[in-house]
Amino acid sequence: MRTDTTATVESAIQRYFDLMYDCEVGRFDEVFHPTAQLHGVMAGALTVWPAAAYREILAQRRSPKELQARRQEEVLLLDTVGEDQALAKVRVRINEKLFVDHLCFLRVEGCWRITSKTFHLEQEAA
Repeated sequence: MRTDTTATVESAIQRYFDLMYDCEVGRFDEVFHPTAQLHGVMAGALTVWPAAAYREILAQRRSPKELQARRQEEVLLLDTVGEDQALAKVRVRINEKLFVDHLCFLRVEGCWRITSKTFHLEQEAA
């Protein structure tokens, strides 16, 4: 059953997809909470970025929009816990890389923000 909570989390996920596509960091704080942490394994090593570091990464990246790359976005799982917490598993293409991300959302002061992101590089073009 789709609830108002589900609909508002889906809107937050779409804001995430849009940010990953256009890298418009002016909207970064609408997507990520300032205390958010991002984790992934890259080249066999744990990678950890605080939100501010990830914002800089996006600011310096040539966006998929700028490169006219195709969009690929999919919500694989959405689990809401009460009215203030949600977990989403998404697949998103960023240029030639396809990621599966686990996004933890909390509703803080009435706004859904990502407080934790774990990313996995699923596929990279040769």
